[in-house]
Amino acid sequence: MKKPDALREHIANLLSAKGAHVDFDAAIAGWPPRLRGVRPKKVPYSAWELLEHIRIAQWDILEFSRNPKHVSPPWPEGYWPKNPAPSSAAAWNKSVKAVRSGLQAMQALVADPKRDLFAPFAHGQGQTLLREALLVADHNAYHIGQLVVLRRILGTFE
Repeated sequence: MKKPDALREHIANLLSAKGAHVDFDAAIAGWPPRLRGVRPKKVPYSAWELLEHIRIAQWDILEFSRNPKHVSPPWPEGYWPKNPAPSSAAAWNKSVKAVRSGLQAMQALVADPKRDLFAPFAHGQGQTLLREALLVADHNAYHIGQLVVLRRILGTFE
């Protein structure tokens, strides 16, 4: 395998969390609907807030990576939902689906041999596709870890 292909494969694995930690699907699987909007004592976020934050940040990074005209939401308020609980089970499911879809889209960008992983984006300030893909993986891993801790606090994860 050529080195660029190996790097692309490693990044794809990192984005899917196939490695040393819990992946997105395991962290959100079977989350009880009644606990999706709960903020335990001394915890400043709910599962819904973390899920939506992952979705919004990932979407922003993905769009920045593929659309030179993309405008990011205002920081920080544009990266968090307004309410601690989803409005419905359908809203939760839509957000979960969007996170999965965004991950697949980022993996597709990274896998595309026509895209230079190291070339700075003309519309950025030195950002590259490699940097943005690593940012998605890092950011998601951090908040997926928070979801796991939150589940343990709430008694829904072994």
